[in-house]
Amino acid sequence: MKGQARKLALIEASWWFTWVWVQAFVVNFAGFTWKVSLTDAVVSNFILGWEGYSIVLMLKFYQPDKSKLYYLLLWSVALSGIYVLAVGFALGIVFEKNAPYLVFLDNTILLRFGFSFLMLAFIAVLGWIWFYLQAQQKDEERKADVDKLSREAELYSLRQQLQPHFLFNSLNSINALIAVEPARARTMVQQLSDFFRGTLGRQESHKVTLDEELEQLRLYLEIEKVRFGHRLKTEVFMDEKAIGTMVPSLLLQPVVENAIKFGLYDVTGEVLISIQAGREGNDLRVCIENPYDPETPSAGKGVGFGLTSIERRLYLLYGRNDLLTIEKKNGKFCACLLIPQTT
Repeated sequence: MKGQARKLALIEASWWFTWVWVQAFVVNFAGFTWKVSLTDAVVSNFILGWEGYSIVLMLKFYQPDKSKLYYLLLWSVALSGIYVLAVGFALGIVFEKNAPYLVFLDNTILLRFGFSFLMLAFIAVLGWIWFYLQAQQKDEERKADVDKLSREAELYSLRQQLQPHFLFNSLNSINALIAVEPARARTMVQQLSDFFRGTLGRQESHKVTLDEELEQLRLYLEIEKVRFGHRLKTEVFMDEKAIGTMVPSLLLQPVVENAIKFGLYDVTGEVLISIQAGREGNDLRVCIENPYDPETPSAGKGVGFGLTSIERRLYLLYGRNDLLTIEKKNGKFCACLLIPQTT
């Protein structure tokens, strides 16, 4: 902003200096000496410059709306009247003994009035456009800030709705283990502590490498394996090309939690949760697969809040609705995330 203001001031100064010489040439062409011509030009443009500056100051504190733009013309007319009076008074004193010049001054009053009106009106319109664009830019920046805060608040709200559910389940499991397997209960408490310690410093819009995200997911799965015992089996496949890719932090846990919920809750045997990550063009594709039986009671309840929240979160982060796809085929439920990678 300051750089733009300096640039504008430099343009105005250059314009003023140029017009001083142009007016001096015109007066000199009318038959007066260079001393008289330069004096006329400097005094006239000094007064005109201050009036132009006063218009800019007025516009800085008050910009008439589009329905009152005629105010700019009224200001220009009033200041043009003041201009010719000030120029006539100042140059009349300076050249009080130069009769030919005083006659020239009287004969050019209307011309000076018209010229000053055009210049001041131009400055007024240009200044109004300048401040109008600056106000528009500030409004856009303010709207962008509000939109960003709104997105962050919604992302935080989504996160808050997910974490308590996992915490309550974990605490219930720890409570059940305390009496029968205190060593496993202590292990689970430590794992739960490590998991939440890893989540506290992360924000929903913050991005981490896929390796970091999978490590946090490993902590989550270790806790869940204490709850479900030998029934929960997991496998993770990560293509070499996916190493170093970036993902929004804590994005995968709700998807895996959804897979566990709809894969294990109505099943008594072992269940395998598969996580596969690879590149698809310039994007990262992560698929979480779990067994699916449409006849179980939980299958009729839909895919759960976890996937709904992930779909919403991906839209807030990337502005796209096609980044989460779901497929039910051959007894498998597969949720795939497409995560754009910035180049």
